[in-house]
Amino acid sequence: MSVDLSPRDGGSSPFKGRKNAHGQYNFQPSPPHTMSPLQPAASSEQKRSRRRKHIPFLISILIIANIAVFIVTMYYNNCPVQSAEQQLQKKSCILPWLHRFSFQPWHENPLLGPSAATLRDKMGGLQRSLVISQQQPHHHQAWRLVTCIWLHVGLFHLLAQILALLLVGIRMEMEFGALRIGVIYLLSGIGGSLLSALFLEEDQVSVGASVAVFGLLGATLAELLTNWSRHDNSSKCASLVRLLLLLFINLALGLMPFVDNFAHIGGFLAGFLLGFAVLMRVQKGYKKKKKNNDKAGSDHHHHQLLPYFGGGGGGAGTVVDHADVVAMIINRKYKVYQIVCMVASVILLVGLYAAACATLFTGINASKNCSWCHYLNCVPTSKWQC
Repeated sequence: MSVDLSPRDGGSSPFKGRKNAHGQYNFQPSPPHTMSPLQPAASSEQKRSRRRKHIPFLISILIIANIAVFIVTMYYNNCPVQSAEQQLQKKSCILPWLHRFSFQPWHENPLLGPSAATLRDKMGGLQRSLVISQQQPHHHQAWRLVTCIWLHVGLFHLLAQILALLLVGIRMEMEFGALRIGVIYLLSGIGGSLLSALFLEEDQVSVGASVAVFGLLGATLAELLTNWSRHDNSSKCASLVRLLLLLFINLALGLMPFVDNFAHIGGFLAGFLLGFAVLMRVQKGYKKKKKNNDKAGSDHHHHQLLPYFGGGGGGAGTVVDHADVVAMIINRKYKVYQIVCMVASVILLVGLYAAACATLFTGINASKNCSWCHYLNCVPTSKWQC
């Protein structure tokens, strides 16, 4: 007697085989899908680390862009021509064999870079009087708040920023992606420019490529705090040491001409608040808990539906119990303090940006109410002039 084992409802058969010459099946059960003991299942951390292994293209683009802008700046600076116009000796330029790419004299720019006039007139450096001016042709040049964050005052300044991007930026982009890091880089740069413009003297020139880097440093500290339980002790210590080292180097550079420590402080604060807003990570073990809760919730939901088919009640209880399971999963995704810090940082950030813009464009100069604040920007010495 032949047995027809083909599926009658159009589905697939649990057996596989072929019909023989008599129209009968020669079949054998399909082997169960098992995992080799030599190939253990990858943990969620391993899967997450594999996903992160990608080229940090944003940081690479930023480094290339910073180098290119500095080269263009030195091309337009043309120290030998400026020296001739000012009736100075050609040898007053540093490294004169570089010709038009040679650096300004040491007393003018100790960081090996261009002149203040080049940064202001040709490259869009930040000057308070030009930003808030209501007279033509310098009517409200607010665009300088953005262009100044791509300029470097000198070669030493450029190398310090590249070092910071390599030590901090690459790790952050691999962890959180290019979009979030790009948002922090740009918004913290603008925030630092706003604070800088509030404290700059009217004729003082400032550039702030390091401002955006300070934003990444502030975001690093915020990420460490808001995701404290996700880091082991060794990574916490390494992050803090790296952070303090880079802060010390860049704040020291801010005591020299054209580099603004108020911009550094503003960028750090903006990045710190943005870090709480956009760098939250789910608590450790959340995905595993969610998977277990999904399974438990599905079994419980199926159990509650049985009375519908058996003639009993219990339908109302199904919706309530399933909602409880979903709510439990959602509430455990982030910790309470993470959500509180995120909401508070967004509100505070928007308020500070609005207050800074209103204060700046109404003509208020904060430096006039602080007699010692200019020493945070530049400390005059016999080697250079502020």
